Amino acid sequence: MTVPLVIVDGANVVGSVPDGWWRDRAAAAIRLRDALASVISGGLPDIPGPVEVTLVVEGKAREIPPADNGVTLARAPHSGDDKIIDLVRDEPRDRRIVVVTADRELRERASALGAEVRGPSGVPRR
Repeated sequence: MTVPLVIVDGANVVGSVPDGWWRDRAAAAIRLRDALASVISGGLPDIPGPVEVTLVVEGKAREIPPADNGVTLARAPHSGDDKIIDLVRDEPRDRRIVVVTADRELRERASALGAEVRGPSGVPRR
């Protein structure tokens, strides 16, 4: 059985928590990266662990260092949304893929490719 893939829209999920993230986008992305580690073994509601977690980072957050916690960083050279769609498109159709974002257009694009979509509150955000 293939391990499900959870792709997190870093900018969108960070922006969903009004904790002053705009003062230091990189630090906010690091907090999210570290919080997502628990999803790898714990899974998501109705998706038991283990799962693979990829955090898509863009802009200033693109420069955060990787962590040794199992969360994969995908650095978007331009649009984070386009990077997420590329990741979804590159996966085998029989793999369960969940995209975490509140962005309406991205939700539609990802769903059209067969991915499930969940809102930011579905993952730990700090």
